[in-house]
Amino acid sequence: MKIAPFATEHFFAEYEFTTPYQLCNSDCETVTVAELLALSGTTLDELGRLTLGYTESQGNPVLREAIAAAYAGISAEQIIMLGTPVEGIYLTARALLEPGDDVIVLTPAYDALINLFEHIVSAENVKKWAFRPTATGWQLDLDDLRSLLTPKTRLVVVNFPHNPTGYLPTPDQLAELVRIVEQHNLWLFYDEMYYGLVHSGTPPISSAAEMTNRAVVLSGLSKTVGLPGLRAGWLVVQDRALHDDIMNWKFYTSICPPAPSEFLALAAWQVRDQLLDRNIGRIEQNLQIATAFFARWPDLFTWRRPLAGSVALVGVAVPSVTALSQRLAAEAGVLIQPATMLGGTDQQMRMGFGREAFPDALQQFERYLQHNSLPGK
Repeated sequence: MKIAPFATEHFFAEYEFTTPYQLCNSDCETVTVAELLALSGTTLDELGRLTLGYTESQGNPVLREAIAAAYAGISAEQIIMLGTPVEGIYLTARALLEPGDDVIVLTPAYDALINLFEHIVSAENVKKWAFRPTATGWQLDLDDLRSLLTPKTRLVVVNFPHNPTGYLPTPDQLAELVRIVEQHNLWLFYDEMYYGLVHSGTPPISSAAEMTNRAVVLSGLSKTVGLPGLRAGWLVVQDRALHDDIMNWKFYTSICPPAPSEFLALAAWQVRDQLLDRNIGRIEQNLQIATAFFARWPDLFTWRRPLAGSVALVGVAVPSVTALSQRLAAEAGVLIQPATMLGGTDQQMRMGFGREAFPDALQQFERYLQHNSLPGK
């Protein structure tokens, strides 16, 4: 049975390593192995003594203990380390769902949060719970979620801080979402890959893992601390039967995490607050630059400033952002991502604010706009 093309990853495979000015990265600025070891007080000699045999299937117990301590009421036994974060989506979908089940997915969304579930239950059984745009932001309507529930609904899939809108629910909204899930005996797949990237003035929220045992929480080090090259991620699963089902599926995929990734993930975990604070500071600086940019181009862009995370969904008054993206990459070396691949429209683009080179890329983009006429403008 074929699966839908993974449009975002095909897009980055084509452009990410050949286009110098990038405005759509979802991760934050990374560090070298040497920098990470120095920050954490770990030596290269310790890394060199690491043996490269099989690791524990559920993950290094020391790393799981450290991660579990960051959640209220969660034990190391409820942490499953993954071979790569996206594996957690696949494992959960396989363990929870059967063909014919209904799944509700908050959209727009990262392709895997839609396509993997459609692959298992069929596209007609995946219902889209869509954000509503406002003049300055996004609205999450829980009545819309209720209207999508059917007797066959098995799973609700969300992602907060949200990719690509940058939305973060209020604590009351999150509590109401949990009540809906529990009242209807559903499961909640909760992607927290951007957890902790909360902007100044936005009230933080708890992890869903701390609020209900009906949640499967996905988290990792790719976005929040800017270490996607580690491929370090984990699931938090409180239900023992589901935990065991997920582990059985994991034996068919990665079996166990790579030892070097776990070693470096433990080093990163020791300095995660330092990395997180650095990344939030960079995001907020880049958001100030972006806000000034959009103020200079009010007829071309619709700017809804994000509340959290490292990305935003921006409206663009052109017939096709896809066509503009191809033109920009070829003529100016600037990379923007059409939102069509995320379930948005072709008059929207995803913009990322976590990279150090963002100001230079935005400046190159503006030079292009100043010297080139765009279709429809």
